Amino acid sequence: MNKLAIMGAMQEEIEPLLENFENIKVTEYAKNKYYEVSLDGLDIVIAHSKIGKVFASLTATTMIEKFGCDTLLFSGVAGAVNSELKIGDLIIADKLCQHDLDITAFGHPHGYVPGGDVFVETSKELREVAKEVASENSLKVIEGTIATGDQFVHSTQRKDFILNTFKADALEMEGASVAVVCDSLNIPFFILRAISDSADMEANFDFDEFLKSSAKISADYLIQIVKKLNK
Repeated sequence: MNKLAIMGAMQEEIEPLLENFENIKVTEYAKNKYYEVSLDGLDIVIAHSKIGKVFASLTATTMIEKFGCDTLLFSGVAGAVNSELKIGDLIIADKLCQHDLDITAFGHPHGYVPGGDVFVETSKELREVAKEVASENSLKVIEGTIATGDQFVHSTQRKDFILNTFKADALEMEGASVAVVCDSLNIPFFILRAISDSADMEANFDFDEFLKSSAKISADYLIQIVKKLNK
């Protein structure tokens, strides 16, 4: 690992990461900001993509192609589909899918297009390091399937569809697109999410409050993983 990319979807997801660094070089490119930092001699580029699959694909590709990152870690929040996941719980994806990708009219399964796969697997090596860090810090982390789509899911009906179709544990709006980019470019990657809401929660709950607290939980854990990777 020569240069590490760390991504989030929203500024709120990367702010707790940036707080760990003092000398930050900011580069503006493709209508976004990329924060270049160093941790114990390791060069790191941090960015938030903005929400959704297209922006996430653009940012991941930029970090790899323009900035030369050879490993990518994603930190952020997600909604729970697995009823055992509670707010603040951590999940690392063993595989990801796009729950809103649908050409079933042509006889294909949900989440599939010709030339692609329903599921994209993350780096086993990075997951093992993450599990070691969790064990050393007595953190409860589950490995599971994360489903991605360009919609904030808040209906029980949609949640049940995603659970039944993909056996997903959590859902969000960026991970699978980052997975497709990294897998295609042979970049080891890892998607970490802290639960900020359950997908069928009442609409009046304070998402911003849970976004902030869960983003910090995810970021703090990720920094520990980076330190372990850099040893």
